[in-house]
Amino acid sequence: MAIRDPPLLNSKGVHQPYALRTVIEVHTDEGLSGLGETYGGAAVEQRLRRGAGELVGLDPFDLNGLRRRLGGDVLADERAAGLLAAFEVPCLDLQGRAAGRPVCDLLGGRVRDSVPFSAYLFYRWAEHPSDPGYPPDDWGEALDADGIVEQARRMVARFGFQSLKLKGGVLSPEREEEALRALREAFPEHALRIDPNAAWTVPTAIEVGRRLKGVLEYLEDPTAGIQGMAEVARAVSLPLATNMCVVTFADLPPAIAAGAVRVVLADHHSWGGLRGSLALAAICATFDLGLSMHSNSHLGISLATMCHLAAATPNLTYACDTHAPWQVEDVVEPGSLRFVDGSLSVPDGPGLGVALDRDALARLHEQWLRCGIRERDDVAAMRVVDPNWGGSRPRF
Repeated sequence: MAIRDPPLLNSKGVHQPYALRTVIEVHTDEGLSGLGETYGGAAVEQRLRRGAGELVGLDPFDLNGLRRRLGGDVLADERAAGLLAAFEVPCLDLQGRAAGRPVCDLLGGRVRDSVPFSAYLFYRWAEHPSDPGYPPDDWGEALDADGIVEQARRMVARFGFQSLKLKGGVLSPEREEEALRALREAFPEHALRIDPNAAWTVPTAIEVGRRLKGVLEYLEDPTAGIQGMAEVARAVSLPLATNMCVVTFADLPPAIAAGAVRVVLADHHSWGGLRGSLALAAICATFDLGLSMHSNSHLGISLATMCHLAAATPNLTYACDTHAPWQVEDVVEPGSLRFVDGSLSVPDGPGLGVALDRDALARLHEQWLRCGIRERDDVAAMRVVDPNWGGSRPRF
């Protein structure tokens, strides 16, 4: 399906008018079904269809069998881990529905009834230049410190977030630092983060990291690679977080040995599902690494899954990322997912606790057919404005 996505800027370019997602529904011969959601695009669809063909006749409680049938090295291959996750989640949803228990109970039981999330702040345009007919939203433009602070005020007023994260790597580090200091003045009690998505060189990251001591909760992926991150980590006292240099289990030993990161952002979509994410959490606890949660342009099925996972993970103590405030369309029936004081209560009901809105699903599938986008390409979207844009990193 394709969902409307606002013109959010990042180090690679800008979001296209539509983001791609895929809904997976697993059925049993006893009339039960389970839901999952993952990334979209032609390449993802091909892998999912091949994987689905291997699973007919599998017992949905046999998650080890699921992994064997799908094959691939889920410890070192992010695609193999993503394929496993795509089918593991609906199997767990199905298990919960069969047992009459929420998914978090299947993961060991909840350690918290509600999960804190962070406001995700973006530099952005008011509208999409590439699609003049795209319906505008009410957020408007945010291209300087004042615009980011105003965006944060609206996010906090609407959703009650207690943590603020700025997507960086868009403007010069000095201008993004100005925005962070303006946020600190406007929200003196809120935790602050910035994620430049490896847009900075090592010297820039060290310089900015030193200046932001005492301002940030953590600095996420200021530069690329384990060795680059380790060099920055040796020079600054701020905790470094990552969702870029540690994305598989094979990345953990060299990153830990180098002291490259102190916070890992989990993502069940790319760590082999919920059980894989719990294994990641155990490793982080062993080596005294903090744990947060990564987000992309997701819908309610993924948001509910994130909530169940976070509710059952004791050492996931940082507020999770979420794009939910930016998404204006969904495939779950309304009412089951609502932010209160920046947190999301674990959905009631068995399994994930959300139900599929089939009319919305059909509408968003038709939107996918019409929009023509088949792979995410932030670089191409930016070239509509700047034909010479390359999207290369580092930029600063």
